Amino acid sequence: MQRDETFIAKVIMEKLSMGLTNKKVLLGIGGGIAAYKSADLVRKLKERGADVRVVMSQSAQEFITPLTLQALSGYPVATDLLDPTAEASMGHIELARWADLVIIAPATANLIARVNAGMADELITTTCLATEAPVVLCPAMNQQMYRNAATQANLKQVSERGLHIWGPDSGSQACGEVGPGRMLEPVAIAEKAVEFFGPKLLQGMSVLLTAGPTREAIDPVRYISNHSSGKMGFALAKAAADMGAKVTLVAGPVNLPTPNGVSRVNVESAQQMLDAVMPQVEQHQIFIGCAAVADYRIAEVAESKIKKSAEQMQLALVRNPDILASVASHANRPFTVGFAAETNDVEQYARGKLSRKKLDMIAANDVSNTNIGFNSDSNALTVFWSDGSTELPAVDKQTLAKQLLTLIANKITK
Repeated sequence: MQRDETFIAKVIMEKLSMGLTNKKVLLGIGGGIAAYKSADLVRKLKERGADVRVVMSQSAQEFITPLTLQALSGYPVATDLLDPTAEASMGHIELARWADLVIIAPATANLIARVNAGMADELITTTCLATEAPVVLCPAMNQQMYRNAATQANLKQVSERGLHIWGPDSGSQACGEVGPGRMLEPVAIAEKAVEFFGPKLLQGMSVLLTAGPTREAIDPVRYISNHSSGKMGFALAKAAADMGAKVTLVAGPVNLPTPNGVSRVNVESAQQMLDAVMPQVEQHQIFIGCAAVADYRIAEVAESKIKKSAEQMQLALVRNPDILASVASHANRPFTVGFAAETNDVEQYARGKLSRKKLDMIAANDVSNTNIGFNSDSNALTVFWSDGSTELPAVDKQTLAKQLLTLIANKITK
């Protein structure tokens, strides 16, 4: 198997080498034990060229002193919303306008809740409200607090409003427990900041995606479908938008929020998905068929609910249109990427689909592994093209989406 395993590392290193020169980063520090890492985060951001200022919550000062952050950043640390000296020049507005990027690290459960509620009860939350710069939250809390439904709802809502969530990591915690909730290490946050400002690999490109399952009606209350959650396709849509692309997402019936900056078209059946996709094919440079489209539909849908009567019932099925093959055979086709969800002989079936449908690339995954794939937050892919392949090991789907799109961009620009 021919591999192309260095391209991701190469692209990332090229981005990192550009650093954060001339970028103004406002670091907000919440009141959690991870605040002790903030001193190193200031150093890591400055090493990459950033101009860093610090705003601290009142409780953060119980963990680390403003004097320490002042010595490292080279600026007085802002702590008090009602500081008469600072407010003589509208200090909270000045800070908000100054920043190119606001990073809240650590972002405690309490701080995330207050940001989500739009509170302006102290300087750090007021700055988040007053800034037009992108705001990043780096969660840091006990694993049970992170898993709590209230925290998850807050994170979901701030993300839907356009704030960025970096992390958390998972592992041993100060309380002695183990699980998700550790703040990302300072070097990881600094590298994400570099990547945030780095060149957008898909800038100026237009991406058309399908995601989720389709539903094929049996009667007005029943349908045939599959276990696709749509998570991988939605992760790809978000990652493509983050990488600078104009994104159109044709989604089957899933209960997932539309990623920020993505245009969404909702459909139910395979025919509806085909009808939504084909008029748009010529307007896009990349097509990714991530949807789990039903291969067959009911030949004749009952107009009213079929009543339970006989011990057995037979349903006649007919083949659905092949959306992926239709796109790939279009006269002005985009770079066309398919997905192959297989339970055995993954490479054999994936390469057969790649050749038979005349695709540019296919991403295959083994859905017999219950730890990845359908309904999971993680996945692993083996990606094939005509003269090569590469493996993308199991990671969260958002990270995997970025890796796959980086590979696609690399192939397009060669």
